[in-house]
Amino acid sequence: MSSPHTHDVIVAGAGMAGATFALAAAKGGLRVAMIDPQPFSAQLAPTFDGRSTAIAWSTFRMLDALGLGEGLRPHACRMDRILVTDGTRPGAASKSASPAFLRFDADEIGDVNGGEPLGYMVENRRIRSALAEAVATTDIDLRTPGSVVGVEQTPAAARVTLADGSVLSAPVVVGAEGRGSKVRKAAGIETVGWGYGQSGVVATVRLGRDHGNVAHEYFLPGGPFAILPLTEQRASLVWTETTRAAEALKTCSDAAFQSHLMRRFGEFLDGATPEGPRFVYPLALELATTLTAPRTAIIGDAAHGVHPVAGQGLNMGLKDAAALAEVLIEAMRLGEDIGSEVVLDRYARWRRFDNVALAAGFDGFVRLFSNDLPPVRLARDLGMAAVNRIGPLRRAFMREAGGATGDLPKLLRGELV
Repeated sequence: MSSPHTHDVIVAGAGMAGATFALAAAKGGLRVAMIDPQPFSAQLAPTFDGRSTAIAWSTFRMLDALGLGEGLRPHACRMDRILVTDGTRPGAASKSASPAFLRFDADEIGDVNGGEPLGYMVENRRIRSALAEAVATTDIDLRTPGSVVGVEQTPAAARVTLADGSVLSAPVVVGAEGRGSKVRKAAGIETVGWGYGQSGVVATVRLGRDHGNVAHEYFLPGGPFAILPLTEQRASLVWTETTRAAEALKTCSDAAFQSHLMRRFGEFLDGATPEGPRFVYPLALELATTLTAPRTAIIGDAAHGVHPVAGQGLNMGLKDAAALAEVLIEAMRLGEDIGSEVVLDRYARWRRFDNVALAAGFDGFVRLFSNDLPPVRLARDLGMAAVNRIGPLRRAFMREAGGATGDLPKLLRGELV
C-alpha cells in the first residue's frame, strides 16, 4: 500500500490517450501512476492487428514534441489528398468527378501547415509500441497488470483501490479507460448518446499498385466506405454497414469477404488482397455530460465516443490529454492544488465546447449521408459541389480537420509544457 500523495496523478487506462497523457504529465514534472489490466509489455508486442488511425498533422506535432515522431515516421503514411464522393455517383476512382465530388489537397494550406500533409495514417500497433518505449524511459509507476475496483473522492485526494488490495492516493485521478470507464462511473458522471444501428468493419488490404498518398471516402446509403493509405502499398479499410451485415462480413470466409470487397472496390488501384484479421465495432455516440468531478477528470473515449466518419476520435482524445496535462503542470508550478475544482474546471472549459461541437457535427454528418432519400441526396450533393468550388470554405475544412484551429494546447503547437 502506497503512502498518501506519493503520486500527483493516477491514470486509469494505458491505451493511446491514457499513455500519451501520462507521458506528457511525467515530462512536465508530475509524479504519475498508470493502471491497466493488460501487462504493459504487451504494448511492445509487434502483433499485427489490422487497426490504423488517422493522425491530424497538429496531433503529429504533439507526438514529435513528446519524442515519438522519429520512431513513428517510417511507419506513418502521408495523406496529401482526400477525395470524397457520394457512392452512387461516379466516384473518386472514376475518370471524371461528379458535381458531388470533394477534393482536399494539402498544398492549398501549405502556408499554414508548413508543408505537412492533411494527416498521417499510422497502424495502432506502431503508436502503442512507440508510446510504450517512451513511457519506459520515465519514472511513471506502472501498475500493469492491475485493475481498478474502487475509486473514492475525499476533500483532499482521490483514493484508488486495486484488485490486489493496494491503494493509491493522489490529488487527482484521470479516467482514460474508454467508454466503460470505472473512474467516470465512480465519479457519478453521466453520459448521453445513442446507437446508429451500424458497425464498422476494419481491415487492412494490400493494393495492386501505389495509392499515391490519397485517401478516398465514399458515402453509401449503408454508411461511409473509406480507403485510407498505409505504408508498403497497403490501405486501411473502414467499411460501415448495418450491424447484421457487418457481423456477417466478420465471420464469412476469406473468399466471401474478398468477393464482397471487390464489389465495393471494383478495379480500384488494381484490386485489393486482405491481410490479417477483420474487426467489427458497433457504432454509437456517447458523450459525458461533464469532463470533471471532485478530484476527477476524464479524457478520450471515457469522455466522448464518436462515429469514425471523419477519423477524429483519437485526435480528440489526444487533444484532451494535451490540454489536461498543460493545465495540471502549470497549476503544479504555481503551487496550486492540482485536483481542486478551480483547476480542473480550466480543463473542462477548455475542451467542453470543442468536444460537443465535433460530436454533434459528426452525428449530423452521419445522418445526412447514411440514407438514400432523393431530396436529402440532392441537398447534400449541392452542398458538396458548393464546398468544392469555394476555396476559402474548403481550406477552412482542411484546417479544422488538421486540428490547427482554436485555442491549441502547447503540445499541439509542437512545444513541451
